[in-house]
Amino acid sequence: MAKLPGKGVIYAPWERTFDRFLSPFEEFIHRQTTSGLLLMGTALLALALANSALAPAYAHLTHLPIGITIGDWSLRMSLHHWVNDGLMALFFFVVGMELKREILVGELADLRQAALPICAAIGGMVVPALIYFAFNPAGAAARGWGIPMATDIAFAVGVLVLLASRVPKALITFLVALAIVDDLGAVLVIAIFYTKALALHWLAAATALVAVLALLNLAGIRKVVPYFLIAVLLWYALLQSGVHATLAGVLGAFSVPARPKYDPGLFSDLIKKMMARFDASNTPGTNIMTNDELRTVVQALTTSALKVQTPLQRLEHLWHMPVAFLVIPIFALINAGIPLQLGSLVDSAGHPVALGVTAGLVLGKFIGITGASALALWLGFAQLPTGTRFAHISAVSLLAGIGFTMSIFIAELGFADHPADLLMAKTGVLAASLLSGTLGFAWLWWLGRPGQTPA
Repeated sequence: MAKLPGKGVIYAPWERTFDRFLSPFEEFIHRQTTSGLLLMGTALLALALANSALAPAYAHLTHLPIGITIGDWSLRMSLHHWVNDGLMALFFFVVGMELKREILVGELADLRQAALPICAAIGGMVVPALIYFAFNPAGAAARGWGIPMATDIAFAVGVLVLLASRVPKALITFLVALAIVDDLGAVLVIAIFYTKALALHWLAAATALVAVLALLNLAGIRKVVPYFLIAVLLWYALLQSGVHATLAGVLGAFSVPARPKYDPGLFSDLIKKMMARFDASNTPGTNIMTNDELRTVVQALTTSALKVQTPLQRLEHLWHMPVAFLVIPIFALINAGIPLQLGSLVDSAGHPVALGVTAGLVLGKFIGITGASALALWLGFAQLPTGTRFAHISAVSLLAGIGFTMSIFIAELGFADHPADLLMAKTGVLAASLLSGTLGFAWLWWLGRPGQTPA
């Protein structure tokens, strides 16, 4: 080991060489736009696979059966279902934690500050659903009404962050708050309207497990493992009950404690005492592996650092990157593979499902968010974000029409037994997301040109 002179930093023989390569990569993956770019890349890869000579292999992969067997018990699903019913539970877990944090201490904690994004989100859910219904008033196609209600937060915020130097910072906060309320609405829609025939005994078991999670929270249990084990059982119970299993992620997230063990003042006092012990036990030039007292103090420091944080913020930080950079791209890779033969594109241009989804996301989000925001401002119980004007809200309402992840997820639920309608719905989602993203980006770029000031 080599010690950096004067700074007390110890380097492994090749560490500084590797840092020169790893640091730019770490900086890249922490950018807010990266998850959106990765999502876009995997979606394009899925489209390429579905429209190439590898299409049969791609279809075989998505339908590959995978099972878990323990004695006489087994759980067997296709890879497609493991991703949509299993991995996406982690996505909803992160969404649930974001919702809880925003409601407790974030943009949704102050009612007056939250009024505009809440009203905008409600308008942006109701109007797209009505527009879809206008195209598909009856029959199996009507089940797709929930598809255009959703906004893809990763894509939409990613596009807005690309314009960070040209838009007010408060506008990004507004879009995040709007998308989080939108996610809550989508979760409720899935729970209430996109369920199969209910198995009441499994639903009773799921209810009991939710009660256990609540008791763990009330009892002050801050260890993550008990919540994880109960949440896994809850996922299985919901899977068997007919309610979509991914809702276990949201219910589990809302049970995660949002209270720390130590308040900042107590933590500060403890750290000062432990650092005094650390300094008294530290002998210059001694390896920490040979100093039991130092190791004991460091372990106590680690424990205290965990106890001053809430389990909610620790888990949200821990799971954000795996979900953004692994779960969502895998979901896109498995679900975005749409055959784009000329015939199907011509069919989709006049198909009511594709038209309803596209019009709902592009026009519905614009009319719903802009109209609800204007009404809330006119009635006086909401206010514009700092430094913004109403034109910014209108432009952001177009970005909200990017409905990729959640819209495709709801399409999979609504049209699980109607593959032709599912294909049209996915085509509509892709077309609407591309159109909404382009129009919203262009409008915000124009609003951010030199000389423009808030009105």
